[in-house]
Formats: sequence, C-alpha cells, structure tokens
Amino acid sequence: MILANILQLCLLFFVVMILAQLLGSYLIRVLNYNQITGLEFLFEKIENFLYRIVKINPDREQTGKEYLKALLCFNVISFIFAFFIFWLQSVLPLNPMKVASPSWHLSFNAAVSFMTGTNIQYYLPEIHVSYFTQMAAFAVQNFLAPCCGLCVATALTRSLSRTNCPTVGNFWRDLIRLTLYFFLPLSLMFSVFLISQGVPQNFSEYVKAIGLEKIQEQPAVTQPLSDVASKQIIVQGPIASQEAIKLLGSNGGGFTNTNSAHPYENPSPWVNFWQIVAILAIPVAQFNFFAREIKNRRHGRCLFMVMTVLFLTGICFTTHFEHRGNPNISKIAEKHVGNMEGKEMRFGVFDSSLYSITATAVANGSTNAIHTSYTPIGSLMPLVNMQMGEIIFGGVGSGLYNMIIFIILTIFLAGLIIGRTPEYLGKKFEAYEIKMSVFALIAFFVAVLGFTALAISCNIGKVAMFNKGPHGFTEVLYAFSASVANNGSSFAGLNATTAFYDVILGIAMLAGRFLVMIPMMMIAGSLVKKQKAPQGVGTFQVTGLLFGSLLLFIILLLGSLTFIPSVVMGPILEHFYMIKGVLF
Repeated sequence: MILANILQLCLLFFVVMILAQLLGSYLIRVLNYNQITGLEFLFEKIENFLYRIVKINPDREQTGKEYLKALLCFNVISFIFAFFIFWLQSVLPLNPMKVASPSWHLSFNAAVSFMTGTNIQYYLPEIHVSYFTQMAAFAVQNFLAPCCGLCVATALTRSLSRTNCPTVGNFWRDLIRLTLYFFLPLSLMFSVFLISQGVPQNFSEYVKAIGLEKIQEQPAVTQPLSDVASKQIIVQGPIASQEAIKLLGSNGGGFTNTNSAHPYENPSPWVNFWQIVAILAIPVAQFNFFAREIKNRRHGRCLFMVMTVLFLTGICFTTHFEHRGNPNISKIAEKHVGNMEGKEMRFGVFDSSLYSITATAVANGSTNAIHTSYTPIGSLMPLVNMQMGEIIFGGVGSGLYNMIIFIILTIFLAGLIIGRTPEYLGKKFEAYEIKMSVFALIAFFVAVLGFTALAISCNIGKVAMFNKGPHGFTEVLYAFSASVANNGSSFAGLNATTAFYDVILGIAMLAGRFLVMIPMMMIAGSLVKKQKAPQGVGTFQVTGLLFGSLLLFIILLLGSLTFIPSVVMGPILEHFYMIKGVLF
C-alpha cells in the first residue's frame, strides 16, 4: 500500500510539472499583449467587443494606484451582481425546482464568498440554489475571482521585471484576456472530460426514484410504485461545467452539499486523480510563469522546492494519523483499516488525505471527505495549511503574491544579518515595502485570531457550536481560518447559517482578500518605478539552499509563533483526549 501511494504521488507530480511548464509558457503569451496565443480566431472579436462595451483603451497601461482602483471597483460590481441574483432567485428563470430566495444575510455571505474566491457554503446547494444562480452568479464569479487574483500577481511580477517604469499593465485587458484565453478554454476541455466520465450536464428537474429498501418496506403489491410515499431525490443540473472551474480556479464551491464526495461530482478514483491534478495545475504554473517573466528559472525552482517540502510534510502527517486511526478502536478491531469515518470507500484513507491536503494548500475549498471526522492531528495539517497564508502553491494569483510577502521578510532579515539594504531581483526594498508587507501579514493573523476570539467569547457564537471542548473550538477556528485564507474548506459541525456568522464570516473573507491585495498592489506600484541595481559580491542570492532554508524557517517561525497557542487548545489537546478515550 505504501509503495502504491508513493507511485501515485510520483505520477501526480510528474503530470503536474508537465502541465505547469505548458501553462506557464501559455500564461506568458496571454499576459504579454504583443504575443500570439493561437486562439485569436475564436476570441479576438469578443475581446475587442468587450473593450468597446466597458469603454477602455486596452493599449493604455495603468499605474499601480489606477490598477488597484479598477480592481476594487470591479469587485464591488461583482458583489452587487452576485448578491441580487441569489437574493431574487425565486423570480428569476431556470428554477425548475421552485427554489425559494434566501435571507439577506445568507445572500451577503454567499456573494462575498464567491466574489473573493472563498466559496464557503453555509447552505445546501442542491436545495437552496437555482440553476440560474449557479450559472449566472456563482459560476461567473468562479471565473472572475481567480482572474482578479492572477491580475494582482501579474502586476506584482511586472513590477519586479520592469525597471524605471510608471505602469504595471492594464487591469481590464488582463482580466478579459485571462477569462477568454486562459480559464474558458481550460474549463471547457475539463468539462468535456468530466462529462465523458459520467458527471451530469443538463437542466432537468431532479429525479424522484424509489430505492430497493423502500420497495421492500411497502405492503405486498397493494399500490403502484409511483404512489409510494418514500422517494429518493437524485440531483441533476449543469454539474460538469461548475465542477471544472471550481477545481481549476481554486474555488471549491460544489454543486452538491457533499462536494467532491458525491458520485456525480467525483464518480471514480480515476476522476479523483485528475481533480487533484486540476487543483494543482494552475497554482504551480503561476510560479513557472513568475520565473519565466523575471528571467530567473533557478529562483522559481527554489520556491517550488520549498513549497513541495511543506506539501509533502502535510501529506505524510495526515496520512499517517488517518491510517493509524483511533488507537482505542484499533485495539479491538479485527483488522486495522485506519480511520474511515466520513470517507468514501471508493477513495480510502490515502486519496482522501491527499485531496484534503491539496485543497487546503491550494486555497481550494473542495473536499472528498468530511474534515470533522478526521483524527485530531489528521485535521491539524489542513488547518495549518490555511493558517500559513495559503503559500503552498496557494490559490490562483494569491499563492504567488502571498509567497512574495514571506520572500520580502526573508530578504529583509537577511539584509539585517549581513548589514546591507534588502534587495530582491535587483530592486531595493525600503521602509515603505517592508511596512506594507508586515501590514498584510499582520492583518491576516489578526483577522483569523480576532474573529475566532470574538465568536467563542459571546453566547451567540457559542450556541452555534455542535461539539464542545477542543473539537468545538477547532470548528470555530477552522471556519475563520478558511474564511480569512479565502479557502472555503469546511470543517462542519458549526451552525453558521445565523445572521451573526453569515455577517462576521463575510467580513472575515473581505479582510483576508483585500487587506492583503491592497498592500501588495501598493508595493507593485512602488517597485515598478525603481531602477534595477546590478548584482554585487554582497548581494544575497535567492537561488540556493541557504535562501530556501531561510525562507522555510521564516514561514514556519511566523506561523508557529502566531498559531501554536490556538492549535494547542484545539486539535493537539483533542489528540491527547482521544488517547485517553474521551471524545467530543
């Protein structure tokens, strides 16, 4: 079994690295306006039409502040658009199941969730969401949210590759080209693959079926089967198209409540493997794009190795403790099969653990198992992945600019040690860039811990906890970690459908998204104006083992100092209780 798992991991990395090379190269063509993508015959007229609609000159580049202003205005419009579609869905078309409109606070939470790329779902999608809302509101945001993240990462990359230049690109052109030339073709191809594997794509009403167990419960042939009261509802709808962009765009919001544990979303281990590939492909490719754009492949490989070490560590920890299971149960079990609670039999422990670590490392909230049923240490690693700021490959765009925050702090500390001005890729960091980086990092930490402290210190927050003790605390901590990290991963067990949680979690998502985006765009606007300095004898190299080790140390140090007290009170304490036979 261990050999099979290792071979699967090797195959996964082999496929992902090939795709990363191809997609990274293609991103260069999409985002460098003077290069040909090969899809102009399909999208060039649509692209030009959209420029005329929004009345912009695509050839006019913007300063960092102008780029940021356009980004923020667009996100406000996106939020309003998604909010009103969800809130008014009962009177809108494509609603064959006559789904009612939700409350204002749930509409607020969902609109913020999809606009920020979080996709956390505190409702039952197949019951509370119409087809029109799924497509016109949520699917549209699933395209636009990763595009916005990648726009920020692109602007920051240009600021490092350009020299003595006032502009970082054109937001509207980046957004439109990423949507048309990048995400749309990839999603179409992956949707076709999912349909070929049995994932539904239709607009039919839900099917009412009668299971064999219900037939056996009825009196012997006294009424037609169509009149039997107990019927099973089988969900239908445009699932394949939603599933494709949910995975490729680091979104995670499923068409069904059980997400990728549902056989219609994830029908087989073969599809499960390619879903993991889809989750990883673009986040890894963005670092390949970054390395190509700055013309420093060795630095890109160094970053990849640091993230791979963190990624494999999480997989080893979660898989080990999930295979081990609860030691009190293992002692009396005839056969040790690990912790299968909350997992699909068709995936098993390793594929469930791999999916969980991948999704939480890559800011993708999708899952093929229930996290609240994991062992305490098994659930610790997905939590830690999010609390480190989603920098293990990370979300589309956000993974790159979040990693650059840690790089800036690493370079700053190295500069203090050797007594030189911090310098990265020829650009000197001054007080302004350091302050912006520290602000973004502190804003993330304070939002996670501050909102968690607020929720568990008031009665309205505590009554929503299904479990007590450390497990209940982990539910709340996990919810805010996922929201601020814009991951959307759900631990379950927390009744977050109240107005209090809908609003406070929505604010947490906004804080996690824009209190990091804004400082990074300010840094981009500052760096792009600077002249590149030639490397000297005292220049700190960002390509070797020393830099990689120092970067890894800074990531672990900042994460451990900030979150160790909270995880000790949650999953670590629960682990020792579990050993003693106490459950929550």
